[in-house]
Amino acid sequence: MGNNDLQQLRQKVDEINSQLLHLLNERGRVVQEIGQIKKLQGTKRFDPIREREVLDMVAEQNEGPFETSTLQHIFKGIFKASLELQEDDNRKALLVSRKKKKENTIVDVKGELIGNGTQSFIMGPCAVESLEQVRLVAEAMKEQGIKLMRGGAFKPRTSPYDFQGLGVEGLQILRQVADEYDLAVISEILNPIDVELALDYVDVIQIGARNMQNFDLLKAVGRVKKPVLLKRGLAATIDEFIHAAEYIIAQGNDQIILCERGIRTYEKATRNTLDISAVPILKKETHLPVVVDVTHSTGRKDLLLPTAKAALAIGADAVMAEVHPDPAVALSDSAQQMDIPQFHEFMEELKSFKNKLQ
Repeated sequence: MGNNDLQQLRQKVDEINSQLLHLLNERGRVVQEIGQIKKLQGTKRFDPIREREVLDMVAEQNEGPFETSTLQHIFKGIFKASLELQEDDNRKALLVSRKKKKENTIVDVKGELIGNGTQSFIMGPCAVESLEQVRLVAEAMKEQGIKLMRGGAFKPRTSPYDFQGLGVEGLQILRQVADEYDLAVISEILNPIDVELALDYVDVIQIGARNMQNFDLLKAVGRVKKPVLLKRGLAATIDEFIHAAEYIIAQGNDQIILCERGIRTYEKATRNTLDISAVPILKKETHLPVVVDVTHSTGRKDLLLPTAKAALAIGADAVMAEVHPDPAVALSDSAQQMDIPQFHEFMEELKSFKNKLQ
């Protein structure tokens, strides 16, 4: 067989490819029409009986040279693609999507810009316990030039017998200390009815991991003009995380900070498994800034520094960690919080690392 014969066969294949392409697109258009009818009828788009009928037809009419199983596999791929055509592609329309807004959203928290390319730090105690405790942490933060202070006033705990936080008193302590040291307050709110109350005390409303899909709460914070730090759920997929943020922005509030805080896996070496790859994925898929909480993800003080470095290196907009004047007597998560000297050492190491990255 000469080159001319080979060229002719290739040309014939190209013609068949063109026909296949035309037929596949024609099939797609018909499938979309079927999808519209099913939508009007309120019937499910996926019809397993219909799929089985087509696969049986393939088996009956296959004349070779392809194996029937091979052709059925190809048709299953066509079925999947056709089903996607029938479904609304919400991702393209999501308000948090990078496709909707190309430029980065920059969240301004009392002059501290998150998402503008300058990496920040969010530090503070796990739970607010006393005025003196918060003041000691704030003083250390001020010394390090950190403005964003986290602190839990309302604490959702796994056990109902664990310390649940000081509530409004905790918010008042945070606000008082923040005003004294010119800091910004980030604190978690658990219930929609408390959102309005929180506006007087916090600069950023935190939605915790356990509330990531508390849709009434997401809608409530979406209706106020206050930045929101949204933590990823305990075992939430990235898609679920993004859609949780969509609940907020759909109500009009686009000042959203996403927080990767580790997810639950089978691994027991750390409190959670830090999904560090979520950072570039979220920054690619959305226009929102992304923070990494190294304390809740690892639950281990010895891992805070390397995971914080990893977060900065991979492009996180901020690193969050917990500090307590005396972790041994902390009322919550004592094992994972740094003391003040450890905090200073941690920050000096990270600042040096940041300089090397630049």
